[in-house]
Amino acid sequence: MSHELETASRPETLRRVAIDPVSRVEGHGKVTILLDENNKIHQVRLHIVEFRGFERFIQGRPYWEVPVMVQRLCGICPVSHHLAASKALDVMLGIRQITPTAEKVRRLMHYGQMLQSHALHFFHLSSPDLLFGFDSEVALRNIVGVAAAHPEIARKGVLLRKFGQEVIHMTAGKRVHGTGAVPGGVNKSLAAADRAALLKDVYQMVAWSREAVQISKQLHTATPALYDVFGNFRSNFMSIVAPDGGMDFYHGALRARDADGRLLFDQVNYQGYNDLIEEEVRPWSYMKFPFLRSLGKEDGWYRVGPLARVQNCDQISSPLADGERKEFVAYGKGQPIHATLAYHWARMIEMLYAAETIKELLHDDDIEGSDLMVTGTRQPGEEAEGVGVIEAPRGTLFHHYRVGEDDLVTMANLIVSTTHNNQAMNTAVREVAKKYLTGREITEGLLNHIEIAIRAFDPCLSCATHALGRMPLEVAIVGADGTLIDEVTRDHRGLTRALA
Repeated sequence: MSHELETASRPETLRRVAIDPVSRVEGHGKVTILLDENNKIHQVRLHIVEFRGFERFIQGRPYWEVPVMVQRLCGICPVSHHLAASKALDVMLGIRQITPTAEKVRRLMHYGQMLQSHALHFFHLSSPDLLFGFDSEVALRNIVGVAAAHPEIARKGVLLRKFGQEVIHMTAGKRVHGTGAVPGGVNKSLAAADRAALLKDVYQMVAWSREAVQISKQLHTATPALYDVFGNFRSNFMSIVAPDGGMDFYHGALRARDADGRLLFDQVNYQGYNDLIEEEVRPWSYMKFPFLRSLGKEDGWYRVGPLARVQNCDQISSPLADGERKEFVAYGKGQPIHATLAYHWARMIEMLYAAETIKELLHDDDIEGSDLMVTGTRQPGEEAEGVGVIEAPRGTLFHHYRVGEDDLVTMANLIVSTTHNNQAMNTAVREVAKKYLTGREITEGLLNHIEIAIRAFDPCLSCATHALGRMPLEVAIVGADGTLIDEVTRDHRGLTRALA
């Protein structure tokens, strides 16, 4: 699983192609590609070029502020950070179990988060490529184009996301950056009127989620020559699973499998994650490269998120989603599915699971309960710490804090989902570039292939770029002597070539 391509014997002869910026992703990133005089790919890297510093400016703040502060990392999945921080601080306070009402309200909040985020990614960001084709007309390849050509698909996607946001609003107080979870529990339960309103619509959400699974599955199985091959590479997988090995987005223990599906470890308490995972720093990216210590940095990198979770668990507790999981696993014919585009199919299975679980929680009277908090105790004069782990939409999310005797945070370490996928995204971009870019003239469609490989992971790099419109790109080929050989620019006006 080496993560670099071969080094050229004469590096001074290599040409550099840059895609800067890559957008419709969470943050600011670019792709650089090195080619030789025969247009053979020698190196491909996804660079994350922004620095946010959350782990530093959390230090010195009172611990009870942290669950609200850290969710500012993201406007698409703030609930995941909100809950991971709350869970870490539960541990720091010595709380082994929160109340049934608090846990179920937190779960309802989180599964609403999973539903809305998966709907946003599939219908708004990815479906234009999948429905119209990777090389289709640019003017069609957006959510407006989907709404015109497939109005029912677009409408259901919008309403699925809206429902998930309403679940968050009713449990966290706001659709974005709410305050519902606190160390030791929650500060509100679900109101009876809100529960009734959600129950009225939840069955439709389950039905539409089933349809979304069928769309993604049919796209994959109808064109295996593309979907099974595009960005296909072997890797390890990691996620949390329930005590019985089932899928659980809110809580569980760590499990990892190798590229052949064999267990590497199972039911490991995530409080000791530092014994399992090491983070490598490379000079060309602000994002770290985690790997499993036992396998080393060359072979120990792994994937997280829907593709990992659906194949890492033994079952899904909701019946409709588990039936779809079995069909997904059977498609692999006894081997793990490694195709990058299979993330979309797995993501829709997870959306169905989220919808079914929301339905189940809404029928549980505990979510209207009044017992919301557990009071923790700390030993005086000691530094306390806790780790909270949750399955965010994009994958396993770690929050680790230490708190001094004055209740101020002294250390924070966050490993976000996209960080776990960093090497996998670099590998996906490399494989797609080798297959589709080598020896070819740069076109808008080829640029889109590279972006599709990144977008399949739904990377959390910047929320501001999740917007309607064409991705602005500048790609330049520069000779070894610094001479500009070719340059292509794409903006709202279309694709233009600077040199004839």
